[in-house]
Amino acid sequence: MNAEQFKKLVNSLDVGKKLPDSIYFHKDTFSDVPEVLVKFITIVAKALKVDDENWNLVKVFRKDFRLSLLNYPLFFEDSYPALEQSVNVDLTKLSHRITNYSKQDNPPILHRKETMVSKHHESFEHFCMLTQEGEAIGLYENSRMIGFKKSWERLIEKYGYELVDGRLFRSSAVVNNVEQEKEIDRHKTAIVRHELSAPMKTLAKNGFLSGEYSIFDYGCGRGDDLRELEAHGIDALGWDPTFRPDSEIINSDVVNLGFVINVIEDQDERIGAVLGAWDTTNKLLIISAMLANESYLAQFTPYKDGVVTSRNTFQKYFSQAELKSYIERTLDEEPIAISPGIFYVFKDKDLEQHFLQNRHKRSYQWQQKTAPKPVNEDQARILFTKHQELLESFWLSCLAYGRVPANEEFNKSDEIKEIIGSNKKALKLVTDWFGQEELELAATMRKEDLLIYFALGMFEGRTSYTHLPDDLKRDIKAFFDTHKIALHQAKELLFNIANIDRITHECVKAKKELPAAKLALENGQPHSLTLHKKFINELSPLLRVYVYSALQLYGELDDIQLVKIHITSGKVTLLGYEGFDDSPLPQLKERVKIKMAEQDVDFFDYVNESRRPILLDKVEYI
Repeated sequence: MNAEQFKKLVNSLDVGKKLPDSIYFHKDTFSDVPEVLVKFITIVAKALKVDDENWNLVKVFRKDFRLSLLNYPLFFEDSYPALEQSVNVDLTKLSHRITNYSKQDNPPILHRKETMVSKHHESFEHFCMLTQEGEAIGLYENSRMIGFKKSWERLIEKYGYELVDGRLFRSSAVVNNVEQEKEIDRHKTAIVRHELSAPMKTLAKNGFLSGEYSIFDYGCGRGDDLRELEAHGIDALGWDPTFRPDSEIINSDVVNLGFVINVIEDQDERIGAVLGAWDTTNKLLIISAMLANESYLAQFTPYKDGVVTSRNTFQKYFSQAELKSYIERTLDEEPIAISPGIFYVFKDKDLEQHFLQNRHKRSYQWQQKTAPKPVNEDQARILFTKHQELLESFWLSCLAYGRVPANEEFNKSDEIKEIIGSNKKALKLVTDWFGQEELELAATMRKEDLLIYFALGMFEGRTSYTHLPDDLKRDIKAFFDTHKIALHQAKELLFNIANIDRITHECVKAKKELPAAKLALENGQPHSLTLHKKFINELSPLLRVYVYSALQLYGELDDIQLVKIHITSGKVTLLGYEGFDDSPLPQLKERVKIKMAEQDVDFFDYVNESRRPILLDKVEYI
């Protein structure tokens, strides 16, 4: 075989981990490699007297007449196996070099093992999960930092995780002084981190770390979150049975039970931890836990309702639906899915209603494009001339509520009263001045948002609130007259998400009216509507309820770009792409299918970059 034949065969490979200058593949893929290339590699190994047991991976070069025979003895056993020996062969110079790493404490290690075996290999799915975990927390962002064992371990530690039996996790145990059937080393689960944990990041995103609320970390581990919050001047305290056992447990507005329940092996004690955190909560409890599927759990030693790791730590992994159900059973409260593995449980029901109302609320954006419309009343013109800034501010408040704001809802109501007499009189004045149409549009938007809020509560089976905040009472009075009427209209809206004819009609209409969307047909009939997430709020109220009902089971769309509405099956698919914003051909890296009838969520990851589906029609969604 000459150099040109070699390079042609190498560049025709459909298997292996493909880099710009080389391709890696395991011996187990030889059945998918051209026979002539396999035979050549085998002849080279025999000529150099490299025994079969001393190499299991091959590296072939795309542009050079070179190859390497690599030995990773624990390729299948270790998540990130170390290189023991490499034989680098320069076929042009007819020379080779053997390097032994067995006695080195910082050998090269292997990542993305799923790319080096066939997708039909029995270990393929497990390898995919390992890679997905590292990608999810950002370990692969700088590939130059991950090639050696020590660098990889430092990077894992930097991101606040630890590798246990191939699983990356961060958690903190809550321990009571009770005898266990098996001695579990829970203190080993507390990890040093250098940024806010995922649950704390959601609190920041949703405005709960503004300084308005006191924070308590129940099972704070080494206190990394607390140090970061304190640096921002936020009132944050914490307790941990191992690292802060003498700290006092203080009732606080927001309590974080972050990755704690998954490391408690005693079920009664686990319940006690949840109840203890709930007792400490004044307004909001955030609960998070590790998620995993059955195929991953099969590799561990079962213990009680979880598994025991090689470091003698316990892990109870949940599915999204199982975690939600567990919280419901334990607290007799209805948790709100924020993201996979993270739920909010509100003790303050007014705050809960405020959060839910504003979660999908649209805001009317008023922009003054013309001078104020003249009116006949000289006094009105004089008032606007003298108090233009005040009256424009009042008008914006009217548009925000879609109605006249109450005195406590507009902070300059006293000035309005002194100048005009009342907010109600001021509403008539500014409406005549700026136009009734804008206020009517704002009112329609607010009424639709409220119907969606009530409908979503019904979909999730959320118990009706016995007490309504004053601002919600005013909304109901202005837009529905009574609470009963509002609930009746919301129920009609919710039931229509099962009406295929209505959903079909709304999807066809949305395709015509949205800035961008794709309507797929099957047998000549509308089958699905796919749109970018930024256009969700431009959908009709019915389709917004359809989509948001699905998201009640999943959480926020942080890493998702496209949303696919399945018209006939009651499903919604979420699609996350690598490089959607900056690449003409983004690659699919995550797909989530939400089945509303079954109240279930299926996750599909595309961690093998060479096999990721490419979005060829991106232009249809932007």
